[in-house]
Amino acid sequence: MKNFFKSLRNVKDLLAMIDLEQIGELSRKVDLPKMVGLVSKMSEEDLSKMMGLLKGGSKPKVIPEINGDFYELGKTLSPDEREIQLKVREFMNREIKPIANHYWNRAEFPFEIIPKMAELNIAGLTYDGYGCPGKSALLEGFIAMEMARVDTSTSTFFGVQSGLAMGSIYLCGSEEQKNEWLPQMQRLEKIGAFGLTEPEVGSGAAGGLTTTCKREGDAWILNGQKKWIGNATFSDITVIWARDLDDNQVKGFIVRKENPGFKAEKMEDKMALRIVQNALITLTNCEVPESDRLQEANSFRDTAKVLRMTRAGVAWQAVGCARGAYELALAYTNQRKQFGRPIASYQLVQDLLVTMLGDLTAMQTMVFRLSEMQDSDMLLDEHASLAKVFCTLRMRAIVDHARELFGGNGILLEHDIARFVADAEAVYSYEGTKEINSLIVGRAITGHSAFV
Repeated sequence: MKNFFKSLRNVKDLLAMIDLEQIGELSRKVDLPKMVGLVSKMSEEDLSKMMGLLKGGSKPKVIPEINGDFYELGKTLSPDEREIQLKVREFMNREIKPIANHYWNRAEFPFEIIPKMAELNIAGLTYDGYGCPGKSALLEGFIAMEMARVDTSTSTFFGVQSGLAMGSIYLCGSEEQKNEWLPQMQRLEKIGAFGLTEPEVGSGAAGGLTTTCKREGDAWILNGQKKWIGNATFSDITVIWARDLDDNQVKGFIVRKENPGFKAEKMEDKMALRIVQNALITLTNCEVPESDRLQEANSFRDTAKVLRMTRAGVAWQAVGCARGAYELALAYTNQRKQFGRPIASYQLVQDLLVTMLGDLTAMQTMVFRLSEMQDSDMLLDEHASLAKVFCTLRMRAIVDHARELFGGNGILLEHDIARFVADAEAVYSYEGTKEINSLIVGRAITGHSAFV
């Protein structure tokens, strides 16, 4: 009788380790009465071993930390640079992630983030002097990636301020202009915009600008329109590029928002980068003093110096957008269950995740080398263009796969991935289309220009 109760207790312990669903499934596969009989005949030692095996097999799986930097490129940064990168990551997770969908859905800009972003001390990161940190292009790339990893709109706002607007003054301005504007812009006390694209002229700006400028005494008169100009609805200054009617060369101007003849209208109903405030700018006999002409901008070659620098940043943005989408999808597949198991445990899902990670890792290593070349003064237009072409193409594929893994939930803004899918379309198009950048690379590798 004692052995009988002991066997019952052991069987009870055994069954307690298996939930009801498992018992039902087990009963269809084995003869439970026979199994109970076998257990009742087992020695204490054998029972203990079996119980230990069962307990060991029932331990919860340890899910690896989600990390889109599979080759750990971030760890190659110096300790000081790594600290800045992680500080930006923490800022984006704390300040931007909770509000991104709210502002994106309403196509509004969260102005309250500007003073908080200023505290990071990262604007004009690679510039020497004028209150700027003088850090590496590699670190700047990682920062662009960290921002786009959470919200591409925020990354775009910052890229316009720190790259296009400040960069135009840093590369093409006089010492007086640099001293006047760069320290204020570095502290985000003054916000800048960059006006190159026009209603009828996008990537073909090198030979087709219709906005004109003409000198009259100590002033310049600007006429024309600019379109898709980020930050321009609230910027203090906008760098306007115009074709000189006298010598047909492109020149740059610092146009203040209060200049007579300057008008910026918000562009409505965008499907991408909805937090970014893009403007249609109309210049009607807009008068700009000679002192606000960029003194070192005398042809489109000078404009191109700015674009070469910022195009590399857009490639990093594409990496960030893709990484954010991949990490969202990976997290979701471990949470979403089908047939009692996380969908991450299924073969087709894992195959798709690995495809995404492979593309993402290739993108990361490409832009990593691109920034190394920039830091070594080796960067050419074709290098930046190839990275922009490849990374934005792969970004599109990754966000598409990520949305696919979310299924129907992927079209709900609450899951974030829909925002990444939409924003990727803008990153794919701006700073030179795929076709224009392909022709830049094609010219470099063949020796033949296919531009018309």
